[in-house]
Order: sequence, then structure tokens, then C-alpha cells
Amino acid sequence: MEQRVNIRSMPQEDHLLSGHGACAGCGVAIAVKNLMRVLGRNTTVYVPASCLLIFGGGMYPHSAFDVPFLYSAFENTGAVISGIKAGYRRQGKDVTVVGIAGDGGTFDIGLQALSGAAERNEDVIYVCVDNEAYMNTGTQRSGSTPFGAWTTTTPVGSRVKGKRSFKKDLMAVVASQDIAYAATLSIAHMNDFVQKVERAKARKGFRFLHIMAPCPSGWKADPSLTYDLARLAVETGMWSLYEVEEGEAHVTYRPKEMLPVGEYLKLQGRFKHMDREDVEALQAWLCRKWRMRYAPSQPPLDRTDDLACDGDGCEGA
Repeated sequence: MEQRVNIRSMPQEDHLLSGHGACAGCGVAIAVKNLMRVLGRNTTVYVPASCLLIFGGGMYPHSAFDVPFLYSAFENTGAVISGIKAGYRRQGKDVTVVGIAGDGGTFDIGLQALSGAAERNEDVIYVCVDNEAYMNTGTQRSGSTPFGAWTTTTPVGSRVKGKRSFKKDLMAVVASQDIAYAATLSIAHMNDFVQKVERAKARKGFRFLHIMAPCPSGWKADPSLTYDLARLAVETGMWSLYEVEEGEAHVTYRPKEMLPVGEYLKLQGRFKHMDREDVEALQAWLCRKWRMRYAPSQPPLDRTDDLACDGDGCEGA
């Protein structure tokens, strides 16, 4: 990737201002603050129903954004940002239009509008800040919620112990529509983060950024551990950093040695009920994900026959 910008050379002017109402350690606030620094002042922001709407801009007449900000219905992000861009185009204005939605408003409720905007190749940026549940309404499961996680709609009892299905591969869904650019980002890998935002900003057509955003309250984790959770998600394979450009996927960061997923799980109360069988099932799924999707994209690291999966990690990853 071109080293056009990094954490030291990135713009420092904030467009999500201090004084908002995000929880301590909120991954969404960290992600959006740095996203907006790179996108800059010539940006219009749309946010659907979400945590960001409540703490960032929806408490009329106050807003933590110092750029134009709009919001509408939960499911409409792809449609509304398409309309905003069309309005600017009619006026002859070249403005960056970004929609910032959560995983519930992207994986589930907003998927149809997202897919439509991607199919039309609208000249917009769609950002999913992914905290892996419907956090704003009390921690209900979404299509992004990981296997085994406790939520209020995947409770832990004698018969059912957390969510029984695995996380939807949204990047595969979106990238399959042959869009201009798609990438996953982590707030624990900020150079990679800002470079991908800069790359998305510079392109035309539909661009999709998927950002992991740890949620201390919903994940039942210490707010001081937000960075550690984001870092461990990558080092254990729970979150993978890659980009898709012109139909080709490129891994942008690969752990030197993939850590056991238990190192990540043990810091979060939402996983505290998981037994060894569940942990091994999740570990095996992570190893398969590396074999099938990420390891082949980077020869000479494509030695997938050497991967051995058990509850202690993926050897050879």
C-alpha cells in the first residue's frame, strides 16, 4: 500500500469534537474521531439509529460534528447517502459523503440499502463501526455477534449458552458486488487505519470500510482495555486486516504467530461461560477462515497445510 499518510502525518483537526456523550473506552468514538480527521472538513456525514447518533449528533440542536450532519431511519444509510451525493452533484459540488452505521444497521436492517448503493456504484463511502451487537438498545445479538457471545437475546442458561452461530462475513458479501474499494480496519493498527481511509477518500465509486469498535459495556470489559481488545482481536484472528481492490484481496497485516483465541475471550464477560468445547469450536472456525480466505492471498505465506488447529491456536498461521 502507498505510504501516503500515517499516524504522524495525518491531519490533526477534529470534526467529531470533545464533549460528546460516548461511554468511557468507546471504540466507535475513537474510530470516528480518526476517520473524520482524514476525511476532513469537506465532508457530509449521515448516521442512522445507533450509539453514534445519540452521542455524536442526534441531540438537536446540539451536535458533536462540526460538518453537515443528517440522520433518518435505521435501515436507510445506503439510500440516504446516495441521495445526498446526487444533490451535491446536481449543484456541481464535489463533497465527500460518508454514511457511518453500526453492525445492526449494516449486517441486518440496512443490508438491502447498502447492497443497492453498491450495485449502482454510488460515489459514497459507507462505514460500518462494528461493536458486534445492537448496543444502543441494550445489547441484542446481530449478524455480527460472534459465536458463543452472551447478549440479551442469546442468553446463557442450562440449555442455550450464548449465540450458536458464527459471525456473518459481511466483507465477502459487499466485495462480491465488484465495488471500487473495501477494507477492514482496527483502531489498534492506526497507520493501517489512516492509510485505508485516505485510499478510500481518494477513489471514486462505492467504497466500504469495516471498523472493529470494541464496546466495554456490551462486551462486559474494562474500559481501559479497549486498545488491548482491538489488538488481541487481530492477533488471535478474530479480526483480520485486509483490503479488496479491483476484485483482489490483500492481507495488510498478518500476526507473526496467531495467539490462542482464549487470550481474547478471557478479557470479556460476554464469553465467560464458554467451556473448552466451545472455545475449540471457535478456534477451529478461525483457522478455517485463515486457510480459505486470508493465507492464500499472500504467497509465500500460503503454507496452509502447516496449519494445525486446536484450542491453543493455529500453528503455522
